[in-house]
Amino acid sequence: MIAVCLLSGGMDSSTLAYLAKDRGYRLICLHFNYGQRTEKKERSSARMIAGLAGAEELVEIDLSYLTRFGGSSLTDHRMQIDQYSDTTEGIPNTYVPFRNANLLSIATSCAEARKGEAVFIGVQSQDYSGYPDCRPQFIDAFQELVNVGTRDETTIRIYAPFLSMNKQDIIRLGLSLGVPYEHTWSCYQNEELACGVCGACHFRRSAFESLGMKDPLPYEER
Repeated sequence: MIAVCLLSGGMDSSTLAYLAKDRGYRLICLHFNYGQRTEKKERSSARMIAGLAGAEELVEIDLSYLTRFGGSSLTDHRMQIDQYSDTTEGIPNTYVPFRNANLLSIATSCAEARKGEAVFIGVQSQDYSGYPDCRPQFIDAFQELVNVGTRDETTIRIYAPFLSMNKQDIIRLGLSLGVPYEHTWSCYQNEELACGVCGACHFRRSAFESLGMKDPLPYEER
């Protein structure tokens, strides 16, 4: 069995790769470079995790056109990245418009070409409150698109196993699978020391703390 796994190098996607491997799949990991601020660090983390997880292949894909489109603080460096606030409502400016549709389309192409049976994406419950392309409805709709847009004899299942899980749940699962979180990267802003104040840093560090653990990543002193 072959699974195409979206691998950013972050905490969730790294756990995802280990989970797919644990379920008996041979892994083809896809990593996307789209001009994000931490592109170099994410690429390094993805390469490390793919190797440690025993992926048969890591395919790096250039999506730099998303930078040309703009509309997100991850790709437009003129915008400041939103700091986490528990009073923030609506869609954060770190949302890259319709990004996951782009990623899943490419992953589906890869899976169909390589006779894969599954595509794994690491969206989780704390994502879809703010990111529309992480919602369960989006995943369900994309599955229908895959069903009608591939060969009749092709069966590719989109798996989003973390949809009902939070960061704490994911860490617990990852620890049981041996995920080396010290080699992952989540910060939206920095590549050396995690900023500690963006949404990704907040949720990651809070999850480790809630489990009575220290996040292995280095953070800026504040």
